[in-house]
Amino acid sequence: MLHRIRAFFAQQNVLEVETPIISKAAVTDPQLESFSTHYKNTEYFLNTSPEFHMKRLLAAGSGDIFQIAKVFRDDESGHYHNPEFTLLEWYRLGFNHHQLMDEIENLLHTLIPEKTRTFQRISYQKAFLSQLKIDPLNVTVNEIKHATKQHKIPVPQGMDNDKDIWLDWLMIEKIAPSFSKNNFTFLYDYPASQASLARLDSIDPRKANRFELFFGELELANGFYELTDAQEQRQRFENDNKIRVQRQQKTMPIDDDLLAALESGLPDCAGVALGIDRIMMLLVDARKINNVIGFGYEFFDE
Repeated sequence: MLHRIRAFFAQQNVLEVETPIISKAAVTDPQLESFSTHYKNTEYFLNTSPEFHMKRLLAAGSGDIFQIAKVFRDDESGHYHNPEFTLLEWYRLGFNHHQLMDEIENLLHTLIPEKTRTFQRISYQKAFLSQLKIDPLNVTVNEIKHATKQHKIPVPQGMDNDKDIWLDWLMIEKIAPSFSKNNFTFLYDYPASQASLARLDSIDPRKANRFELFFGELELANGFYELTDAQEQRQRFENDNKIRVQRQQKTMPIDDDLLAALESGLPDCAGVALGIDRIMMLLVDARKINNVIGFGYEFFDE
């Protein structure tokens, strides 16, 4: 599979790169937690993705690039999670998120042709309207709670009034289970509050040019039409840390080197991270991620 990935990108003239695994900065996204370590009394963080360093390469003029990287995420467990796993991440200059979805389809046809019968695309807004009759771009938390009761969706204890937490829960309980069980689904144009590092839609700024790819309910990839505005990106990082404080999470150091790279000029591009271990699960019909990792962490094999 690794050989096929490299052959695919060689054919497209996309350069393979290698970037550091540790950094003084860390991801601020409240949905992710980083492992940390220390060197000479300075705290460093294991990357949850190679994204920040790869964007610095793009700003320096690398052109189209890809990487097969080891990444690390703390506090994730279950059949589909391992604290250390492998990501395929790549960036294409001049692409928007829809063009990148096209390329993902082509890559997966190469990697797992027997699984790639159908790719469906549905907007985040349309998925929620179809399954729950609510518009995620305009809905209030109270309206979400009403829809949850109406559809008899179980709610875990401790849910506060954070709208995105409620939307994420409905994604798990109602939206993803509605996807075709044996086919791929692209869910695109997430709410602006979930933009992460994606740019906002030029026509409707309530939407972010972000997508995720699923096979059945299994999430495989997360991609963006990349934000290039350094000031807006800084504001998002700072807002992430404010949310972390509200959720009683540790605030994370902002990557000033990435912001400087954006300031110097990140070319117009789209990028995506694809979970290689989960693709291997599909390839061999494995039920657990540890079935395809040579040395998985047994305490995650529940």
